Amino acid sequence: MGAPALLVLFVFHYLPLAGLAIAFEDFRPSTGIFGSHWVGLANFRYLLAGGDAWRITRNTVGMNGLFIAANLVVSLGLAVLLNELRDRSRWLSRVYQSTMFLPYVLSYVVLTNFVLTFLESNTGIVNHLLRAFGGNGVDFYNSPGWWPLILTVVEVWKGAGFWVVVYLAGIMAMNPQLFEAAALDGAGRWAQIRRITLPLLTPLIIMNVLLSVSHIFNADFGLFFQVTLNSPTLYPTTDVIDTYVYRSLTSTGDIGMAAAAGFYQAVVGFLLVVGANWWVRRRSGENALF
Repeated sequence: MGAPALLVLFVFHYLPLAGLAIAFEDFRPSTGIFGSHWVGLANFRYLLAGGDAWRITRNTVGMNGLFIAANLVVSLGLAVLLNELRDRSRWLSRVYQSTMFLPYVLSYVVLTNFVLTFLESNTGIVNHLLRAFGGNGVDFYNSPGWWPLILTVVEVWKGAGFWVVVYLAGIMAMNPQLFEAAALDGAGRWAQIRRITLPLLTPLIIMNVLLSVSHIFNADFGLFFQVTLNSPTLYPTTDVIDTYVYRSLTSTGDIGMAAAAGFYQAVVGFLLVVGANWWVRRRSGENALF
């Protein structure tokens, strides 16, 4: 029964590993992977010597770290609030839950237009409000310092609804007798959340964080490319590994250096998830992924 899934995994995840050789070659499509000239670590040296590796690594890890932390806090808080509301009005809770989940299914092309409506320098809603209260407008698309905050807000608005559903399902699976016993002992709602809900959610939280850390080197291409309009002035804070690889392929045509950047992304991402899992295993072995 598992053979079809294993076959798909092998064909689409393991066979393409042969393409890693491109990272060590001066690749030419006319000669193919096995006919291109072998250059060893030259592509990696070129990548590191240009100073781009530090910038794209810092932006990728830093922004994804912000996304993980913000999504965790917001989605966990909203899940707890929805659970409290569920005890009072199930219909209203379902309406709120569906409303929060809706942005998750929207494409980044649609989100880009939403963000542009708010942040456009001349007609954007934010600049209209700033000028209405006597302030000066902000040219957001030429101000890279604003974008870590802007992208975090957009990512949370789009992705928190999914994690709310995950954490709410975890809360709903808890034994209600625990809360009834706590209430009989005089525990209020806040005490029940701190002493029962959050501790029982800890394994789920750790698993989700570890899975998120495993993708911390895989930036959301649509978010960083579409929402920022691929503005070169924003590269100091928004240029990540995925956009860098894309630009290397489309602008310079250097397939070897793009492959080197992707290989660098995979290796460091692997080391991060192994390190995070080791840290969790040392403190709570039963919650580690492996």
